[in-house]
Amino acid sequence: MKTIYLAGGCFWGMQKFLDQFEGVRETEVGYANGPDRAPSYREVCDNSGHAETVRVAYDETVLSLSELLRFYFQVIDPVSVNRQGMDAGVQYRTGIYYTEESQLPEIEAVYREIEKQVKKPLAVEVKPLENFFSAELYHQKYLDKNPGGYCHIPTRYFHLAEQNRGE
Repeated sequence: MKTIYLAGGCFWGMQKFLDQFEGVRETEVGYANGPDRAPSYREVCDNSGHAETVRVAYDETVLSLSELLRFYFQVIDPVSVNRQGMDAGVQYRTGIYYTEESQLPEIEAVYREIEKQVKKPLAVEVKPLENFFSAELYHQKYLDKNPGGYCHIPTRYFHLAEQNRGE
């Protein structure tokens, strides 16, 4: 099992999106790379400096980090600064936060690939994980509990894995 932390705007949709892929074993939403203390959701919304982030535990024998990152890039605007969809603020910044230096070459390769595709510098942070604090329980699997909740990710992307399998 490997772990990567992905900030891609609102964490509700990013978690639902990532949960669909074979090889993703566990996800948890939380707040990353801000001051070194656990914030409340209200503090995050009031510019605590943390990014809404999904902790992704994945089986690298089933899903490579490169594949996972390519999925991630499908549902973010990688050149947008502190904004995804209608959500704006520092907590909605995009970022790839790694826990092992050995992940960096794969991250950088996909990053360069996406940068070539969009022909602009990316606004996605690539940094070591500084900290991660689990979000309140009501945020975990939020869109499963509240299917009509707002998300910047179009709902068709929540069925991408089954479409790829031809279901």
